[in-house]
Amino acid sequence: MKLFRRFLFCLTLAVCALAPIPTFAQEGPLENVPPKDATVEEIIQRFAEKETEFAKARDQYTYRQDVKVQTVDGETVDGEYREVFDVMFDDKGHRIENVVFAPQSSLTKIYMSQEDFDDIRHKLPFVLTTQDLPEYNIIYVGQQQEDELQCYVFDVAPKKIEEKKRYFQGRVWVDNHDFQIVKTYGKTVPDIRKKHGDEENLFPKFTTWRQQIDGQYWFPVYTKADDELHFKLEDVHIKEIVKYEDYKRFGAKSTILFEGKELPKNQKPPDASKPPQQK
Repeated sequence: MKLFRRFLFCLTLAVCALAPIPTFAQEGPLENVPPKDATVEEIIQRFAEKETEFAKARDQYTYRQDVKVQTVDGETVDGEYREVFDVMFDDKGHRIENVVFAPQSSLTKIYMSQEDFDDIRHKLPFVLTTQDLPEYNIIYVGQQQEDELQCYVFDVAPKKIEEKKRYFQGRVWVDNHDFQIVKTYGKTVPDIRKKHGDEENLFPKFTTWRQQIDGQYWFPVYTKADDELHFKLEDVHIKEIVKYEDYKRFGAKSTILFEGKELPKNQKPPDASKPPQQK
């Protein structure tokens, strides 16, 4: 029954990611009840360990990231930034990005800063690892149903803001079975306002949903932001959609051939004077 429920949750995310106007997993009421069979601190440590495993596993996957940022006036889109890139590996196994679609930006009310690009790659798909725990205050707020998943709910905020570092502040939902984050809601901090000058760099609230990709880990699949940014000169309505698609585990395979036939592992070719073919 649990496996069937988890299948339904994943199916809902998959269908919604393809829908023009996504409607994701329905939430039940937030219940302010203590967890059973474990303390809050034990749950935090456990899901941080699982997130650490997941972070390492995700680094072994290729995927496509589709980014769309729009400014909106009423119902009219008056500016757009778009970028599609593949996260992959070169022939030496180094992680690289290959841009496949990047038309000229038409944004005029805002600009894409380096912090925006960094957030899109690292903070919208927020991962809270064991190494990150000392940087955050994590408060248990209850339990909530996400479709058929029962989740522990935590509020997360940085303990302090260090210069030139980016943080997540908001709420995370942790599956009580896999102890992994399945949904995130909040924003990246800090907003940047220069005391002297007109430079302002503000960031919208967003929601990121995850889906179980390989039967073991929950991967980010969809991020949506729809927020009003309050600049000194004007308010700007911003919308963002980020899709994470086509996850594939990376692996290199070397095969030794002798006279056109593949040799079993660790077996030498019968005639050592004929070097084996390798591909």
